[in-house]
Parts: sequence; structure tokens; C-alpha cells
Amino acid sequence: MTLKQQRYNTNKLHKRLRRHVGTAIADYNMIEAGDRVMVCLSGGKDSYALLDILRNLQEHAPIQFELIAVNLDQKQPGFPAQVLPDYLTKIGIPFRIVEQDTYSVVKRVIAEGKTTCSLCSRLRRGVLYRVAGELGATKIALGHHRDDILETLFLNMFYGGKLKAMPPKLVSDDGQHIVIRPLTYCKEKDLAAYAAIADFPIIPCNLCGSQKNLQRQAVKEMMQQWDKKFPGRLETMFRSLQNIQLSHLADTSRYDFCNLKTQGKPVVDGDTAFDEEIFEPTIEEMVIPASEETITSG
Repeated sequence: MTLKQQRYNTNKLHKRLRRHVGTAIADYNMIEAGDRVMVCLSGGKDSYALLDILRNLQEHAPIQFELIAVNLDQKQPGFPAQVLPDYLTKIGIPFRIVEQDTYSVVKRVIAEGKTTCSLCSRLRRGVLYRVAGELGATKIALGHHRDDILETLFLNMFYGGKLKAMPPKLVSDDGQHIVIRPLTYCKEKDLAAYAAIADFPIIPCNLCGSQKNLQRQAVKEMMQQWDKKFPGRLETMFRSLQNIQLSHLADTSRYDFCNLKTQGKPVVDGDTAFDEEIFEPTIEEMVIPASEETITSG
């Protein structure tokens, strides 16, 4: 690939991610005039990309809003404490580093070999909510992307018995904050490429990074296989989260099946009852791999 082609692809990637973030912000009214947005920066590729894209949009947005980066130093052994302050000082953005030894709590409470993510997440969330209040932040921005949202959907289906994912925007569980996910429409592989090009100083999470058998990792690998074998499938699955038909699910608390009556006229989204739904296959699904072909003689 020539240097000119590399520059073209890089520019195309940057524009795509900025467009996805801008569209998500508009679709869900994530950021409003006068907002003070607290961007949670972990040191991973996604939160770096989130901050970078929001800074770019801030320069060109038709409304005024503030950004402040916040990192929670959880006192993990070997954590490079100066990496984020040096980076944030260099790019000239207001920031706050919060020191809270949640690492020791997690290691003390969670038995060896058990996953630490749930407790770690709860402790981290509580600290960040407190800091948002202290800073007067009106929005808390997290770096979850499209793949995170789909992984959560499947985790809840497979292991929790719930049809639930990560919403692009929500009220925090303490009822005091609005949490937003501006990367909702962004693919993880695009964010990884963006981070590599930008050469962000990535900080690995040593607390959970060594947990090879996490359920989320298994789901991630499953989705990666689907994406490789059937391009476009993940996009279709994500669109389904924006096209929910409660009358065609089975939750009696969300849809009044008990009092369902005939209306004597066609019903919007009514079921065809006896007709099987037809789904058009993709080209990839119609092509039978050579190893699966049935050879017949004439």
C-alpha cells in the first residue's frame, strides 16, 4: 500500500468514527448546550478514542460544552501512574486523577480464580458517580462501543435469562446522573485501528487481563467468528436493538397479552400466524463450502 493510500484510508477511518459518534449524540440527545461532560478515561484504546473524537467534535459543534477527563487509579501493582497525567497535560485538557485502592478490596473479597469484573465495576462506578457530583458534571461519558453492547445482549440472554443490553443513554442507578455512550455505533475493530494510528499510550488492565476464561471473552470470540464468516451480521443484530416489537416477544409485564382482543380491523405489526417468516439469506450463507458439498452421480 502506498503512502497516499494509507493517508486516504486513515482519513476515511477518522471521518467514519466522527460521523458515528456525531450521529449517536444526535439520535439520543447525549450532549446539550452548556453540558459539562466527564469522560471516563481508563487508559484503554476505547476511552482514548472517545476523548479524542469528542475533543474534535467539540471544536466544530454548533453548541458549547465542556470536557473533563477523569481517571480512577485503582492502585493496581505496577500501574504507570504518570502516563495519563503526562498525556492529558500534553493535549491540554482539564483532568482529574482519583486515587482509590479498589484493587485490594477486589483481591480480598473475590476468591482466587473467580472473575473480578462485577465487583470491580461496582466499586469503580460508585467512585465515578461521587466524582461527577464533585465536578458538577452533567453527563458521564463511557467508552463502550457497538461490540460491547452486543456482547452484553448475548451475555444476558445466555447466562442471565434477560433480553437486555447496554443502552446508549441512561439515568444512573443512584438517580443522580446521566450516563452516555457516544461510541454506540462504532465497531471495535475501527477503534483499535484508530488507536494504533494515533499511538495512544495504552495501559493494560492487569486486574482482569489475565482472566482467560471470562464469559464475555467467549461471547466476543463467537461474534468475531460470525463477523468473519458472515460479514454484516453484527450490523443486522445491532439494528434489531432499535427495532423491538413487544407484541412478538413474551413478557406479560411489558405487553398486555391477557386482555388482547380482536379489533375487527387489520392490526399494525399483527402476526401472520400460520405463515413462516422468510429471511433472505446473504451470499455467504447461500454458498456451500466445498467440504460440505454433496457429490451425486449422473
